[in-house]
Amino acid sequence: MAESRQQSQAQTSATGPTPEQVRRGRRTALLLFAIGFGPIVLATIMYYTGWMNPAGHSNNGTLIQPPVPVAELGLVSADGEPLADRFGPMLDETSWMMLVVAEGPCGDACQQLVYLARQVNTALGKNQDRMQRAAYLPSPPADLSGYPEMPLLEAGESGAITWPGEVDLEQAPQIYVIDPFGNVMMRYGVGIDGKAMLEDLKHLMKISQIG
Repeated sequence: MAESRQQSQAQTSATGPTPEQVRRGRRTALLLFAIGFGPIVLATIMYYTGWMNPAGHSNNGTLIQPPVPVAELGLVSADGEPLADRFGPMLDETSWMMLVVAEGPCGDACQQLVYLARQVNTALGKNQDRMQRAAYLPSPPADLSGYPEMPLLEAGESGAITWPGEVDLEQAPQIYVIDPFGNVMMRYGVGIDGKAMLEDLKHLMKISQIG
């Protein structure tokens, strides 16, 4: 019997896996994927659709539908690193991001959003490390150096950037929210109440548990 089993194993090794072994391997791979990424995918569906949200939460910001991959914006850091490289489910560490955007001089309204982003980030408390901040300001204010956690981004090789939401960023600067997958999924304009914005971000982090 042992000799017969050894011969069978030798034949399998020589001819490759059997169809049953291939099917078993595929089922195992799918199970591992579901265990690893299933909760992330489910959380993403929940916060984009409000599914299984008994509180009936409504967003204070404006949802961007469909979400726009940040890679489409072509933004890069000062050293040329694509912003999109900071996001994605395959990274060991990733986070959310508030991106302050304006075209032209960063006037009072723009500077208020810069300040608001910092205040809301701090108010996240234990979750503040889950949120990054950055800015795209072609003409940044002179005192931006006082915000070391808000690096300036630049347009990449494509130059022109098509921002989500069809807003006039020269007249109405925005704060865009980017999720850990690298999707630009919400925006806030001038005049947004800090408490309302904080409520949104706390809710997103509570139901997502990613980033």
